Amino acid sequence: MPIGDIAALPAAVLALLQEEAEEAAKAARSLADWLNGAIALRYGDRAAAARRAEGKDVGTVRFEDDEVTVIADLPKRVEWDQARLGEMVARIRAAGDDPAEYVETTFRVSERKYGAWPAAIREGFEAARTLRPGKPTFRLILGEAR
Repeated sequence: MPIGDIAALPAAVLALLQEEAEEAAKAARSLADWLNGAIALRYGDRAAAARRAEGKDVGTVRFEDDEVTVIADLPKRVEWDQARLGEMVARIRAAGDDPAEYVETTFRVSERKYGAWPAAIREGFEAARTLRPGKPTFRLILGEAR
C-alpha cells in the first residue's frame, strides 16, 4: 500500500497498525536473538579454534560446514583509559612535542550539565554548540484521547 494511502487511514487504524508493527518487530528481534544464540553455540568453539590457528585474538575467520561457508567475526573493541591518556598527553607536551601528532582529542559536553551551567558560562560555549534535530517519532495510543 502506498505511504500516502496509509497516511490517509483513520487515526484508530494507524494506531492499531503501529501496535501490530511494534509487536512484529519485537517478535522478529526475539527470534533473531534466539537463532543467533543457537548459531553461536554451534560455531563458537570452532571459530575460536580457527582464530587461534591463524594467530588471531579477534577478527574474521571462514570455515565450511557441509555446503555452507561460515564467516565468523569477532570485532575488535578497544577502550582507552582516559585518565592515563591525559597523563600521557601531559608528558608529551612537557617534553616539547605536539600531542596532536600522537592522539586525537575530542571534547564532549553533557546536554544535561550544559543546561545547568550559569548563563555566563553557557554563552561562552554557544558558538561551539550545534543543535541538529533527530528523527521524529510518533506514538499512537488508541482510546486515550482527552
